[in-house]
Amino acid sequence: MTEEVVYTKADGVATIRLNRPEAGNALSRRMRPVFAGIWADVRADDDVRAVIVTGTGERHFCTGADVKEVAESGTTSSMAENVRTAIVWSPLQNDVWKPVICAVNGLVAGGGLHFVADADIVVAAESAVFMDTHVSVGQVGAVENIGLAHRMPLGAVLRMTLMGRSYRMPAARAHELGLVDEVVPPAELDRTAREIALAIAANSPAAVMASKQAIWDSIGVPRQEALEHGWTLARAHWNHPDFTEGARAFAEKRPPRWTAGR
Repeated sequence: MTEEVVYTKADGVATIRLNRPEAGNALSRRMRPVFAGIWADVRADDDVRAVIVTGTGERHFCTGADVKEVAESGTTSSMAENVRTAIVWSPLQNDVWKPVICAVNGLVAGGGLHFVADADIVVAAESAVFMDTHVSVGQVGAVENIGLAHRMPLGAVLRMTLMGRSYRMPAARAHELGLVDEVVPPAELDRTAREIALAIAANSPAAVMASKQAIWDSIGVPRQEALEHGWTLARAHWNHPDFTEGARAFAEKRPPRWTAGR
């Protein structure tokens, strides 16, 4: 992988590290195909059971699109693209149903909010700050902001969106509002995120992915329809080897031997 993105795998956990500290870990054009390839690899590699997304350094997690590139040659997407093909950064837009933990190590702004809004679990350093700069640089705050509206009260999302760079939400406030699940000292961020990822990786991969899908697919859907969809996913898992293996392992008081993949 390019030096701008460091992608590693160990013990069932993949780590994606944004690695442009000199540019606020901003997202460059060169990183678009890299991210598409990473998410494809996450989907295909049965040994990967959880993912951590974080940034290099302590100042910035990700400051969004590289504004210098936009100033020089405009948007990185074509007018014909839909959201699924344009937002290559997001695990959800890439049909990744393996759990994703976002470890926010510093300032996150603009397009960097894709990773936060679409993560399953968000852990933040005490020094982390959340900000949306779209309107301050003449852009529309939309996709990331809609994602945030599913995690925080509407007023908090609108304040962040409409005030632009004038408003910075500290990690403690983000935790109060439900955007962040846990706030830790900076020195404990990586360890905490990895502990969560390893705990997830110890569970049935197939059951974990179906459970994640059931919950995310329920957003914006009438309750009964969401329940029926969830029930369909649960019933489909009855035929998976992990369904009986989990019960047998519990009865026999031994670690389960999960089947890779779905």
